[in-house]
Parts: sequence; C-alpha cells; structure tokens
Amino acid sequence: MDYLFYAIAALAAFGIGYWIRQQQAMSKLNSAELRVEKLLTEAKTKEQQIIIDAKDRAYKIGEEAKREAKHAQDEIAKIQAKLEQRESLFGQKLLELQEKQQELYDKLNKLEEAKEKIKQIREEQLQKLEKIAGLTREEAKEVIFKNMEADTKEALASRLNKLDKESDDFLEERTKEMMANVIQRISSTFTAELTTSNVDLPNDEMKGRIIGREGRNIKAIEQLTGVEILVDDTPNMIVISGFSGIRRHIAKKTLEYLIKDGRIHPTKIEEAVEQAKKDLAVDIKKAGEEALYEMGLAGFDSKLVQILGRLKYRTSYGQNALKHAVEVSHLAGFLAKELGGDVAMAKKAGLFHDIGKAVDHEIQGTHGELGGQIARKFNLPPDVIDAIENHHEDRPGNLITVIAKVADAISSARPGARHDSFEQYVHRLEELEKLAVSFDGIEKAYAIQAGREVRVFVDAGKVGDLEAREMAKNVAKKIEQELKYPGEIKVNLLREMRVIEYAR
Repeated sequence: MDYLFYAIAALAAFGIGYWIRQQQAMSKLNSAELRVEKLLTEAKTKEQQIIIDAKDRAYKIGEEAKREAKHAQDEIAKIQAKLEQRESLFGQKLLELQEKQQELYDKLNKLEEAKEKIKQIREEQLQKLEKIAGLTREEAKEVIFKNMEADTKEALASRLNKLDKESDDFLEERTKEMMANVIQRISSTFTAELTTSNVDLPNDEMKGRIIGREGRNIKAIEQLTGVEILVDDTPNMIVISGFSGIRRHIAKKTLEYLIKDGRIHPTKIEEAVEQAKKDLAVDIKKAGEEALYEMGLAGFDSKLVQILGRLKYRTSYGQNALKHAVEVSHLAGFLAKELGGDVAMAKKAGLFHDIGKAVDHEIQGTHGELGGQIARKFNLPPDVIDAIENHHEDRPGNLITVIAKVADAISSARPGARHDSFEQYVHRLEELEKLAVSFDGIEKAYAIQAGREVRVFVDAGKVGDLEAREMAKNVAKKIEQELKYPGEIKVNLLREMRVIEYAR
C-alpha cells in the first residue's frame, strides 16, 4: 500500500510539475507575442515617420531645384539677349566695313588709272627729251653716271683718307699702349751667335796632339762631327767652324773629353764622339724640359720635348732659336691676357711656333710646313697648329695665330736681337728697292731705316689717290711673297702733284 501511495503521489507531483511548466511556457509565449506586437507597432510608427520625413525632404529638394532652374533660365535669357545685341552690332559693323572696302576699291581703281596716265605722260616726255637731246635713255643714264662719278671721286678719296687716318691714329695709340705694357714685362738679352765656337787648351802643345801625326786626329774629328777645326796662332785656343750648332757642340764636347783624358787617337776620338752625342741628347731633352717649366706648360710627349730642346743649338740671323721661342711664348701670353684670349694656348703657340726649325736643316720644306707636320704628329691643338703654319702669313686665321705673329715680330725685330752680315744687308736692300720700282707708275724707291722701311714715289699723272692705296698694298704683298727678312717692312708710298707756271 505504501508503494501504491508513493506511486500515486509521484504521479500527482509529476502532473502538477508538468502543468506548472506548461503554464510558464504559455506565459512566456504570450509575453513574447506582446513584445513582437509592440515592436511591430513601433516599427510601423517609425516607418510612417521616415516616409513623412522623406516626403518632406523630397519636396524641399524639388522646390530648390525649381528655384535653381528658374535662375539658370533667367541667366540664359540675359546671355541670349546680350548675344542678340552683339550680333546686331556686328552686322552693322560688317555693313560699314563692306562699304569702306568698296570705297577703297574705287580709290584703288582711280589710282591705277592715274598711274597709267602718269606713265603715258612720262613716256611722252621721255620721247620728247630724247628727240631734243638726241640721246637714248641708256646713253643719258651713262652720261649722268659718269658726271656723278667724276664729281664724287675726289670727295670719296678724301673721305676714305680721313677715315683711314682717324682709325690708324686710334689703333696706333692703342697698339703702342698695349705693346708698352707687354714689352716692359719681359726683357731678354741676346748674344749674336755666329758659326764658330772656341775651345780653351791647357797649353799650346795640345794643338799638336789634336792635329796628330800627318793630321790624322784632326781629320778623324772633322769626319765624325762634320765641322772644320781651325788651328791658328791664337795662344791656348782652337776654333770650331760649322753652320750647325749641334755639330759644333758635339765637336767641342769631344775635344774637351779628349783633352781631359789626355789620350788622343782615332779610336779614342770615336769613343769621345759617341759619349758627346749621348751627353748632347741628355742636354737637349733637359733644355726642352727647362723651357716648358719656365712657361708653366706640361703634358707633352718626351720626343716632342727633345725636338724643342734641339732649338737650343739652332740660330736664326744669329738669334738663339730656343731663347727666341721662350721669349715669344712670354710675349704671346701677355698679349693674350691683354686681348682676353686663351693665355695657355697662346703660350703653347709661341713656344712651338718655330719648332720646324729644329729639323729644317735635315728635311726639305719650310719651317712652317715642317712644324705643322710635327704638331699634327704629336696631336697639338688646332689653334697651335694654325699658328705654327701661318705665323708668317699676311692674314692669320684666328686670334692665337695673330698673337703668335705679333709676338714673333716683337722678339725678332728688337735692335740687337738678330744679326745680318754686311753683304747680306746690302743685297737685301738692293733687292727691296729693285722689287718696289718694278711696278708701273713708280718713279723711284729708297730703302731706309736699315731695310725696315721702303719709301716709294709714284707718278701723280699716272696714279690717282685710290690707285695709290691699292699699289701700296700690292708692293707690300709682293715683298712678303718674294723676299725673306726678319720682322716687318713698312711701305711708305708718296703721291705728289707739282704744277709749275711762269709769269712773264
């Protein structure tokens, strides 16, 4: 019974619990339904509010768009009104221009008609003039031109002379100032070198030993060195004669070695000559290096430096060629600085302008041509090559060449820098006068100022003022082409008209 009671009680408790849980679930379900209904109600309310707000905003946007559209229409209407007004004005102006164009066409037609009438009248007048004068139009022009030429020829010549004189005075003054500034910055002394060198002897007995038995020693020296040994009565001295400075130097060094050694015979002479040649090669290269160092130049091939050093043993009219090259280089540098040119390039041109003279005794050609070949072989700058080849030309091609030409003239024309023998001096002056009088119209010519100037007198009846100017240039050009001379020669041409009458 107890078990039955407990079972019934348990079932009753289970039923009661189930019912309670069901009621709770139903309560929760009802509560959820209420919340859903509430949410739906709120959502509908918000939806209606959003729709209302959207309608309000759409209405406002529409009204704003209408206002903007109306404003734009008003602006367009104003612009259209302005365009219509301008179009009306443009049409009016176009009509006015067309009327003026028509007026111009009418005037142009009238002008052409007037020109035709004037042309006809001119032709009629010219025909009448030709009949009256008995000349054609071309003949009349020729007469007028001849008269004008005769009237203006003297005036033109006078004006040309005046302009030339003014420009010459200015250029001369400026040139003197520049030359003074350049020359005062460099001053070199030159000892005129001839064709002989002296060798001092310790005693006169040494002369016999140098001559040797039957002259074999002196003959060997002359044969190996290419010079002439002069043994005279001058005490303790013998003379070496030869036109080549290099050969004289080798002979002198050879004799000095032999004298110092004391043994003089053909075999020893050959050894001494070879040693002298080696020492000379060293001395030549050293001379070239010293010249480059003095000028502040570097970067040249050693062979070119050696060729430059050979100028130490080369003379031109008694002037040492290397010293002359160094002086020209200094002068060219100063001139380039005065003229605003390339100073380094001018120095190179001045130093190497006579480089061809280092080999002109051995190779055929002028020193300008040979120098140009050497310069090209060692890739010297084009301006330097042009200066080497054309520094004796009348019209140099560029500023560097002009500077080298002027510097060369300053150095070589200095009194005492160069030396001419008396026979060469007289012969040169005679040739100068003979060349000047070879021109037709020249009566006489005199070489003055030691050959630096030639004074030419022309026949005034044959040569006019303009022809005289041209003749002076031709004389100067012919002198440059046919004569060789240091420095420059001034051609002074004089034209004088003398009229003599007698009162009786």
